[in-house]
Amino acid sequence: MNDIRVLLADDHPVVRAGLRAMLSGFEGIDVVAEAADGAEALEILHRLETLGEGVDVVLMDLQMGEGMDGVTATRRIRDASGPPVLILTTYDTDADILAAVEAGASGYMLKDAEPAKIQQAVHSAAAGQTALAPEVAARLMGRIQNPEPNLSNREIQLVGLLAKGMSNRAIAKELFISEATVKTHLVHIYDKLGVDNRTAAISVARERRIIRD
Repeated sequence: MNDIRVLLADDHPVVRAGLRAMLSGFEGIDVVAEAADGAEALEILHRLETLGEGVDVVLMDLQMGEGMDGVTATRRIRDASGPPVLILTTYDTDADILAAVEAGASGYMLKDAEPAKIQQAVHSAAAGQTALAPEVAARLMGRIQNPEPNLSNREIQLVGLLAKGMSNRAIAKELFISEATVKTHLVHIYDKLGVDNRTAAISVARERRIIRD
C-alpha cells in the first residue's frame, strides 16, 4: 500500500516543522511539500500534478497572515477537483467551522489534538471520509439540536463584519447586498441573540463562540 502523500499549509515555519516531524513518525504518511499560505499551496499542487506526483491530503491552516486564507484555498482546491482538505487550526467558532465545511473541507481538527487523532484524521480524509474533532462535532450537533434560534451562515458572516467595525454601507458592499438587506439581517440577528444594538450583538456572539474574540 502506498504512503499517503501530504501537503502542509501553515504560515508558521515552526508549526510546519513540528507537524512534519510528527507526521513523518507515522508509518504510511509522507509529507511531500510545505506551503506558507493558500496561494502557495495551490501552486505546489498544480506543479506536482503536472509532474504526475499528486497529493492525497492537504493539511490546511485557516488563518495564514497576509496570504490567502485556508477557506479560500480549500474552496479553490475542491472546485478544481483537487485532493481532500483537512483543516488543522486553533479556531473552533461557528463562523470558522461552517465556512470550512461550506468550502468543501473533508475534516476539521484542532492543533491541540492528540497526535494519534490527527494521524487517524489524515487516514480518514485520504479514504474519502469525514474527520471532525469531538469539539467541532459537538458544536455542529449543538446547532442542529439546540432549540434556541441559531444564526444563519449569512448572519454569522455579517456579525463578523460588525466586529471589524464596518458600517452598514461597507457591509453591503462587502457582501454584495443592499443596505436595506443589511438592516433586515441586523433585526433578525438582534432578535436571535436577545440584544438591541451592535455592541451587545458582538459581545454575545463572542461569548457563545459564534465569532472569534
